[in-house]
Amino acid sequence: MRIATWNVNSITARLPRLLAWLESTGTDVLCVQETKCTAEQFPADELRELGYASAVNATGRWNGVALISRVGLDDVVMGLPGGPDYDGTEEPRAISATCGPVRLWSVYVPNGREVTHEHYAYKLRWLEALRSAVAADAAAARPFAVLGDYNVAPTDEDVWDPALFVGATHVTDAERNALAALREEGLSDVVPRPLKYDHPFTFWDYRELRFPKNRGMRIDLTYGNAPFTAAVKDSYVDREARKGKGASDHAPVVVDLEL
Repeated sequence: MRIATWNVNSITARLPRLLAWLESTGTDVLCVQETKCTAEQFPADELRELGYASAVNATGRWNGVALISRVGLDDVVMGLPGGPDYDGTEEPRAISATCGPVRLWSVYVPNGREVTHEHYAYKLRWLEALRSAVAADAAAARPFAVLGDYNVAPTDEDVWDPALFVGATHVTDAERNALAALREEGLSDVVPRPLKYDHPFTFWDYRELRFPKNRGMRIDLTYGNAPFTAAVKDSYVDREARKGKGASDHAPVVVDLEL
């Protein structure tokens, strides 16, 4: 079974690439973040033609998450139970469903913007709500994972130059402690193996030729429980999907399971 996560940075802008990628990779379930569309605008018909069902939590221009599956979509839960709102709005940042033998979440953790910004405090509250929401599934005997754009680099090894990030979001102790608390619920970080470079980065800013120079970050993560991680046979970052004109600034992270 092949499961992947991809921040597409607008599913309408990336649709031709997305459809071609699904066909060429044989992915069974794709967790999508940053759809940047409403649920009505989501390309469910085009995906259905390829044999994929869709579950979408999206409300407009920003944010938005989805699960795309050709092995079933059952018990769908929209949003983050008990999650905080921001500026009076519950943002569409989480969706979960059972896809064949596994239970999956697709999450798009708030960016945080700056450490002094209210969005940073919101980010920490959101991560704590995520920890509480996934605890029961994490402890279950069924394979379970939370995949998505966490907007946190777990260690200094997960950023291209730690010195440049001092005092910035994505690398603070509070954010990393929030990930550690999530792991304490029985989840492990499925780290992709690097294919060409030393570090399996998943995000590269569009500016300053950061992708060709591999000046990136590993912020797209797969956190799985023991039954899930025991079934992992391979995991990698598909850098090819980040290449060329019109690419997202994130690459898909692929996890192969033997179930």
